[in-house]
Amino acid sequence: MAKLILRVITYLVLFFAIDAVFEDQVGKFDWRQQYVGKVRFAHFDAHMQSSKKVILGTESNVFAAINTRTGELLWRHVDKTGLEGDIDALLHHGQDAVIVVGNGRLLRSWDISVGGLNWEVVLEPGRFQAACFVGQQDTVKNVAVLKKNLISLHYLSNGHQKWIENLPDSDTVDYQFLYSGSGEVYALGVVPHSHVAIVVYSVDDGEIIRQMSVEAPWLSNIQTSCTSVGQGIVTCVDSTTVSLYTLNLQAGGQMVQIPLQSLGLEIVPGFKPVLVSTQPNPGRPPLAEFLLQLGPDHHLLLHLNDDQIVILRDFKPAMLSAFSTTGEKTVVAVMSPKNLTASTVNLFNAETGRRLLDTSLIFSLDTNGGKPEKLFVQSFLKKDDSVGYRVLVQAEDHSLTFVQQPGRLLWSREEALSDVVTMEMVDLPLTGTQAELEGEFGKKADGLMSMVLKRLSSQLILLQAWISHLWKLFYDARKPRSQVKNEVTIENLSRDEFNLQKMMVMVTASGKLFGIDSKTGSVLWKHYLNNIPSNAAFKLMVQRTTAHFPHPPQCTLLIKDKDTGLATLHVFNPIFGKRSHITTPALPQPILQSLLLPLMDQDYAKVLLLVDDQFKVSAFPSTKNVLQQLQEMASSIYFYLVDPSQGRLSGYRLRTDLSTVLIWEVVIPTEVQKIISVKGKRPNEHVHSQGRVMGDRSVLYKYLNPNLLAVVTESTDSHQERSFIGIMLIDGVTGRIIHEAVQRKAKGPVHVVHSENWVVYEYWSTKSRRNEFSVIELYEGMELYNSTVFSSLDRPHAPQVLQQSYIFPSSISTMEATLTEKGITSRHLLIGLPSGGILSLPKMFLDPRRPEIVSEQSREENLIPYAPELIIRTEWFINYNQTVSRVRGIYTAPSGLESTCLVVAYGLDIYQTRVYPSKQFDVLKDDYDYMLISSVLLALFFATMISKRLAEVKLLNRAWR
Repeated sequence: MAKLILRVITYLVLFFAIDAVFEDQVGKFDWRQQYVGKVRFAHFDAHMQSSKKVILGTESNVFAAINTRTGELLWRHVDKTGLEGDIDALLHHGQDAVIVVGNGRLLRSWDISVGGLNWEVVLEPGRFQAACFVGQQDTVKNVAVLKKNLISLHYLSNGHQKWIENLPDSDTVDYQFLYSGSGEVYALGVVPHSHVAIVVYSVDDGEIIRQMSVEAPWLSNIQTSCTSVGQGIVTCVDSTTVSLYTLNLQAGGQMVQIPLQSLGLEIVPGFKPVLVSTQPNPGRPPLAEFLLQLGPDHHLLLHLNDDQIVILRDFKPAMLSAFSTTGEKTVVAVMSPKNLTASTVNLFNAETGRRLLDTSLIFSLDTNGGKPEKLFVQSFLKKDDSVGYRVLVQAEDHSLTFVQQPGRLLWSREEALSDVVTMEMVDLPLTGTQAELEGEFGKKADGLMSMVLKRLSSQLILLQAWISHLWKLFYDARKPRSQVKNEVTIENLSRDEFNLQKMMVMVTASGKLFGIDSKTGSVLWKHYLNNIPSNAAFKLMVQRTTAHFPHPPQCTLLIKDKDTGLATLHVFNPIFGKRSHITTPALPQPILQSLLLPLMDQDYAKVLLLVDDQFKVSAFPSTKNVLQQLQEMASSIYFYLVDPSQGRLSGYRLRTDLSTVLIWEVVIPTEVQKIISVKGKRPNEHVHSQGRVMGDRSVLYKYLNPNLLAVVTESTDSHQERSFIGIMLIDGVTGRIIHEAVQRKAKGPVHVVHSENWVVYEYWSTKSRRNEFSVIELYEGMELYNSTVFSSLDRPHAPQVLQQSYIFPSSISTMEATLTEKGITSRHLLIGLPSGGILSLPKMFLDPRRPEIVSEQSREENLIPYAPELIIRTEWFINYNQTVSRVRGIYTAPSGLESTCLVVAYGLDIYQTRVYPSKQFDVLKDDYDYMLISSVLLALFFATMISKRLAEVKLLNRAWR
């Protein structure tokens, strides 16, 4: 009996503790796309002929393997952001991949077959310079690591340090280069424009065998100018002397100069020449053949023999070139332009420079992408012992394309999506039939009969579409779910019944724009913007939605150079991605601020105001109608400017002549604190309820100021006892400081959400060494001053302020609030965690009115008793096991259903889903029993008819009595 009771208790505990996603719900309303970022290193796994993976090290500090047949991720390891997780070097041999991480902080070895860590060692402090395998007798047993002031040798099998030695004269000599051969390790350093220092170490015990010094007054950097070619030969190129130089490390002596003019060559003016060599087997010396690039489209294959250089092949024009080895054969792949839309890749024998027959490959250039930037080659032996190959091409827009002969595209990956900087969601357009129905009400009919006929034809078309839709549902229901294909293209895009499917317009740091279907994650269009500054800032604005048929929707992208402040505008259709033919204004002056006004021109496009550094305002579009509206509305148009460097927050008003006038200014002393964030409210946010009903049935009215700004500051003193976080709530129209609060012994990073009448911000408490949330809520009181319209200029009373703090058990990456169409649904905070989870935290847990002692009134209001700790519940994670790495932003958008909020989390990965903060109160459940309710209704109908007949018979019989 005791065992039975124990089992029952265990069952009940598990029943109430477990929260899961049903198997048939996974991927139904959500999707995830994983990326690796811009590739820095790439090595094809060639230890087996049947291997199907390429090993990548990226600038996003990601180490991953991709299936070369499908382009899918086999495994991926995401390291820390910044220099601490930077991949400095990637060496590959057999099934082992060795990487150096964090500027020489860690040395790791991975098993590339499964992505498992073999070993990891912490290296001695020092700036990383180079790393290489050390081979003896065709076998590789060690790894050498060169730092600024020391060199160490490690066993490849377990990572243990074999020996470590200090580099001589490391204060004056900059050691940059490693070479191994004949049981020796060579460390090469340079004293800029003076000489090269060479130190030779014994592989066995690290003893210095010999030291040499070679004059090189033309050399300043070995890593960018030199490479190892052949047995113990270092070859360098110099654009100043227009010469090649060779140095025999084993024999010593002076560098041998070979003028390029003697070979009939010259360097393109302004171009820095590049040398590329290859070492197929780390246990053997590099090949004597190497590549020399003298210009953007000029490559050469050269051979070094006894200080003599022979030109094997001159490739011109040639965009890219790369070595590849399979078995004992080494080839050179060269990409040359064919026409404006395609390039040709050919294979050449590395030893002779001869072109291999039947090896041409046509690489089609993406007209909406960037130019090819890097070329990686996977070569293999065919059954007839000839060489076949595939190429992996990385473009300027960071996309990866894998092509095999004769030009068949195997797969492509849009790695620019790993660095999304901003995005918007745009409603899809109506179908032709829906648009025609909508248009009937706006057109003048020829007569009553024509209008009736038009309505009947439209209804017949809708009936036909509905019947075909039902037939498709019935036909697909008979198939397995895996066989049902719902291909989405731009041609068949249309708004669904509840507006759940939208167009996601994403802007990436590389300057590439994407249009993505929110339902499936398919890329429907893409466009690459050329000549985008590397430090550009982007702001995306929707000027016209799809609600104004037949006018097409319109988005405007503001691209601003952070250094100069100069900006350009890119206007395009967000549904099709096509650039608009509208003439954009010239912006010769740096832009300080941009505002999207609710004013519209005659084509229903919202007006964009641009403020330059002379405080002059320009409008886009700037039609006569728009300028007239601006003159009429100028007195009610206010904006603010932030100058964090001077700690100045300024408010301006627009004049009728489109000039500006300063009306208020707040200056924060920069020697004490600095402005780190200014957060306003979202313009598309709706508030359904103006107040909160109290326990005694009175109403506490919210302070709903649409002009309120939350200004967050941080102390410049980083000392634990003197650091603080400050927040000011400032009216953007009058400059009035509504409220000010300071969190002592706290520091950033600070994440802020500003919505309705509350502000939530998160920070790090240095005193308690924990993450804390603070919430501020503003109320007008028990009486509403003006129930019709809010005016910042007419507010005689300050609002009531309530504030409370809570402890959060984790650091966060980003934070955003849910958004619904009418604002009826409860608010949730969507919190991106460093662990990859996305937490949906109900705002009711961050209520400053949570009582410490529960009363009858607090029970009536459903207030949760106050507890300082916020507990993370597993059922609050909206992405279950779909980890989203490095979440940088969360975007929320309303749908046609009030209960549903669309969510997109973007970072290294992209995740899209739906959340229901108040459950799906306006939608029937998926498991709703239609058969049962239909049977009940039919039974009631027949029972009613039978009862009616029986009642009639009874009345008739009663009448005859």
